[in-house]
This record gives sequence, C-alpha cells and structure tokens, in this order.
Amino acid sequence: MKKIVFAAAGLPLTATAASAHMQDHAGMNHGQMNHGQMMQATPANPYPPAEMAMHERMMAAKGADATETWVRKMIEHHRGGIAMSQIVLRDTKDAQVRAMATKTIAMQQKEVGELNGWLRAHGMSAQ
Repeated sequence: MKKIVFAAAGLPLTATAASAHMQDHAGMNHGQMNHGQMMQATPANPYPPAEMAMHERMMAAKGADATETWVRKMIEHHRGGIAMSQIVLRDTKDAQVRAMATKTIAMQQKEVGELNGWLRAHGMSAQ
C-alpha cells in the first residue's frame, strides 16, 4: 500500500498524489465497513447528514482566486457548525452543551455575515 505523508511545511497534496491516495483507498479491503451505514443518522450520532451537506458545499465552493475560494469555503464550514449545533440543541437536555451550542450558533452566524460582507465589499455576490 502506498502511503502519503503530509509534510509539516504545509506543502499541498498534488493532484497525482491525491489520485494515488484515492486509488489506494478504493482498493483497500474494508472488511465489514459499510460507508452507507456510517452516513446514516443514529440517536448516538445524528450528525452525518449535516456533515455530508457541509462537505459537499465546501467542495463545491470556488472563487476566481485562492482568497475568494477560501472565503466561500469558510462560509460553508461555518454553516456546517451552525447545522450541527442546531441538531444538538434539538437533542440534548444538558444545560452546558445547550449554552455552548447557542454561543456557537451566534459566533458562526457572525462569521458568515463578516465573510459575506467581505465578498460584497469586493464586488462579489454573497452566498
């Protein structure tokens, strides 16, 4: 099996290396691993649908340059945090977790607003 090592210097993963990693992953014997079941919400883990939506939206977010792309991806990242926090608010009775989730929602909404403000200030459409 090929191994891809991410350098501490923060070098990007090349398309060739990413392709090799995906081919290695596709050929792995996962035994009893069932990706479909892993993505189903359960009472103990209600987050997979929100996580997948965030992942898909982050992957699709693109801009004209690396700066705009980062802003657009971060918007979706923060929206994912909001969605997960809303789920825990729906499901938990723990007062401390409810307070943290409520605070997270407020902070993430503020970040989304600031990022969309940056897009508008630079003549770009908000998302």
